[in-house]
Amino acid sequence: MCQIYAQADPILYESRARSVRIMGVITTIKLENLFWQTLAELAADNDLTTNQLIAKLHDEVTTHLGEASNFASFLRVTCLRYQALKAHAGFESKAVSAATKINAAA
Repeated sequence: MCQIYAQADPILYESRARSVRIMGVITTIKLENLFWQTLAELAADNDLTTNQLIAKLHDEVTTHLGEASNFASFLRVTCLRYQALKAHAGFESKAVSAATKINAAA
């Protein structure tokens, strides 16, 4: 099992800092490359740039909680939740497809 994880491309877990404008202030966020890739995918799914997505998420979490403490961790959790929702949706889509095939064969 560890080989699946231990043999991951080191580029994926290399950290990279990016400057982002949030509420008119330029700030730096440091995340691992895999999280940046996931944020870019999530942004594209919502017709946004990565920076626009991050600013929007910051606004939403600030509105909801009153502050955005530990925002980098929030972004990591957002990425994991996005991947989980995608996997779940893919599973449901496959299940519906399989049920359709079964019903068509009957």
